[in-house]
Amino acid sequence: MHRITIQEASQQIRTGQLSPVDLTKNCLARIEQLDPSLNAFITVTAETALAQASQAETEIRSGKYRGPLHGIPLALKDLVDTAGVRTTAASYLFGKRVPTEDAFIVKRLKSAGAVLLGKLNLHEFAYGGSGIISAFSVPRNPWDTERITGGSSSGSAAAVAAGMCLGAIGTDTAGSIRLPSSFCGITGFKPTFGLVSAHGVIPLAASYDHVGPMAATVEDCALMLDTLAAYDSWDPNSTTVQSGGYAQAIAEKSFELRLGIPDQFFFDDLDPEVAAAFDEAMRIAQKLASAVKHVSVPVDTDRTIHLYEAYQYHAKYLPGSADKYQPGTLRRIMAGEKVTAAEYQRKKIELLDLRRKAAQPFDDVDLIVTPTVPVLPPAIAELQKQPEQLRPAEIVMLRNTRPFNVLGLPSISIPCGFSKDGLPIGLQISGPLHQDALVLQFAHAFQQATDWHKSNPPLMPAD
Repeated sequence: MHRITIQEASQQIRTGQLSPVDLTKNCLARIEQLDPSLNAFITVTAETALAQASQAETEIRSGKYRGPLHGIPLALKDLVDTAGVRTTAASYLFGKRVPTEDAFIVKRLKSAGAVLLGKLNLHEFAYGGSGIISAFSVPRNPWDTERITGGSSSGSAAAVAAGMCLGAIGTDTAGSIRLPSSFCGITGFKPTFGLVSAHGVIPLAASYDHVGPMAATVEDCALMLDTLAAYDSWDPNSTTVQSGGYAQAIAEKSFELRLGIPDQFFFDDLDPEVAAAFDEAMRIAQKLASAVKHVSVPVDTDRTIHLYEAYQYHAKYLPGSADKYQPGTLRRIMAGEKVTAAEYQRKKIELLDLRRKAAQPFDDVDLIVTPTVPVLPPAIAELQKQPEQLRPAEIVMLRNTRPFNVLGLPSISIPCGFSKDGLPIGLQISGPLHQDALVLQFAHAFQQATDWHKSNPPLMPAD
């Protein structure tokens, strides 16, 4: 059962072939077996999960089936508020923080009958792309436990890749869903900005923060998105255009799709093995498309908004509590201290103008395709040995994903190959504003034509 997808489990649960309780017990056993090596979870809510699974089983047997997530074991990045369960952001600052209310998306998942296994490790306060800074130790990559998972949704990627849960919630401010998904060989989707509510999710930089699904396949991400996507009046950025229907949309065949490859920036200094995997992926993608063209994608590398918003959130905690942050996180937060409100407002106006022009790259193409990450997962020891090089290394890791956060466009990472040492490599597919279904549709077609997403880390048995 540790290799079953959400779609497969959902069908079997609905027909009574699979027990939600048995599936949940299997996930909990996997966590007990593997998490000491992977460190993906901060909190495991085993008792509550079994109660939710039992309730789901009773409801389904009595004909009260709620939908594809009913009885499905999922887990949450530990930025997502859960009533009565601590939400730490992987920081000593929030080590004893227990919310009294669920985040909007948690309410949605509970209403859909999902089983919530617990809270997942991350780069502290999501302020980093490596995942190695956490008050709860370093999450490790299931494909090579000496290497990073990528961040900041590090535990989410590791848990899905290792079969400890069938899907997970991640957040993405500069690539924090897609980067670890690429490094851990799973599928991770960053929706259009505002499609999924961030209310009740601890922010990093609200102008760029996205919430989205991480799972084994595009189909599983679409099933999760059908529940997650909904308008939320409590989230000022909520702008849902399509609520649901994503799983149905990917089943439709995509015809005459034109793919765009950026003519600059995204291919600078690629690791040769990443470049080779991308070239092979494009040979397959071309067969699924009507044309492939070169396009220009606007890239804004200014971090004024990011620095200002991150600092403003933490400013109230800094007096008297600065020592509760990891030193690396504190340095990043303090980098925004001197950004003025006037500078911030000016950059916000520029950001809105940039997002209004975000449709221009799609004048002649339907989707944009790039490598997800320019490099392979570094060794944990290598990054820890030279902490002054951590931030430059993360900037490289996040180089290809961050532009789509700035533009607020839907973007997905799917597996597209492996290095000679067996490390996963990801393909990033991005689309126009609110064309989330189109991105998912083509990514699903690619997975139907390939087998990379079916591969398992060495720690998972073959049968």
